[in-house]
Amino acid sequence: MRLEYFELLDKVEEIDLDAGTVRISSTLPMESPVFDGHFPAYPLLPGVMMLEIMNHAAGYLLYLRYEQKRFVFLGGIKRAKFRRMVRPGQVLDIRATITHDGSGFHIAETKLIVDNEVAADAEIVMIVQDFPTEAAETALAAKAREIQMAPSVRM
Repeated sequence: MRLEYFELLDKVEEIDLDAGTVRISSTLPMESPVFDGHFPAYPLLPGVMMLEIMNHAAGYLLYLRYEQKRFVFLGGIKRAKFRRMVRPGQVLDIRATITHDGSGFHIAETKLIVDNEVAADAEIVMIVQDFPTEAAETALAAKAREIQMAPSVRM
């Protein structure tokens, strides 16, 4: 088995922390071990990776809403639909809107758009809790700083 780093978000295009919305763009690499087996000679982004990309966008939004002081992770997928194939090199437009703020959990409506068409959408449940360790908090903050903000973005 081969696993890669999950660095899935390139640039925040729009974010409104009060409204609970974010739009992020990412470009799929032309080559990745993920594509080597999915599928041989016809590389496609696996559906589970589409879900993870949408989850990362919603999680990033919540992470910033909690001023980077809370640990956000996937709690479940209530609904997911895959509507079209996504290929290496394509630009992804990822959108997330927080639709429910619960006691320790949140629900987000998410979309992954390619070439102005919805490629996938999902209703995602996220859990928010204290960081398990200080090292995890520090490491996540460093990764979050790598995500670019478009010049027009205001938080």
